Amino acid sequence: MKENLEEGQIVLCTVDRIVGTIVFVKIEGYNLEGTITFSEISPGRIRNIREYAFPGKKIVCKILSIRQQGIYLSLRRVKLKEKTELNERLKLEKSYNSVFKAVLGEKTNNVLKEIEEYTSLIDLVEEAKNSPKLLEKYLSKEEAEKIISIINERKIKDKILQKRFSLSSKNSNGITLIKTIITQARGNAEAEVIYLGAGKYDIKMKSKDLKQADNTLKNIIETIEKSAKTQNLQFLAEKL
Repeated sequence: MKENLEEGQIVLCTVDRIVGTIVFVKIEGYNLEGTITFSEISPGRIRNIREYAFPGKKIVCKILSIRQQGIYLSLRRVKLKEKTELNERLKLEKSYNSVFKAVLGEKTNNVLKEIEEYTSLIDLVEEAKNSPKLLEKYLSKEEAEKIISIINERKIKDKILQKRFSLSSKNSNGITLIKTIITQARGNAEAEVIYLGAGKYDIKMKSKDLKQADNTLKNIIETIEKSAKTQNLQFLAEKL
């Protein structure tokens, strides 16, 4: 239902077809169709649309507007952080679904359908970790306790966040300057910087707290940019 969607929301879509300069997609989980104009696929001229979208491909999009005549989406406006957060949420939802199926068996679909009429599975389970009785609205006490027990036993896997930037210098000691700037900006943070060539670098960080890792990488990149300006180096933060 359209009323369950909001402008600015990040959604998973499956490309259905491409007609002219319009990409038609199915919005996963909502049984709705949306459209993306080529100008919202990627900035600049698109030489080969199949590099970005083709029937059957799953893409993460942002809802630009919801109107009576349709739902309008964007691929190019989705930030890496937003895409990562949605993918992590989808993985978590898949994990919770498997736990429910293991405990409930054949009645899983009926229970999940009932839950989703009032709230999302993820939101319910996260609240139930502290208040297991919330699940008893849909399950027996024994089933609820078993599900929470299994979920709590599962280890939280580290998440990897990645950003990219370019840094170059025409100075004779440019390589030394670049190494010094990156090392000082990174400090004691457990971040890995990888040289890709042509002045481009990837910086990665593994953490169980995605928000904290994103803030750390953001601070490192901001520090690199400030130092680059004072040393007359060329800096550019890039999108992945």
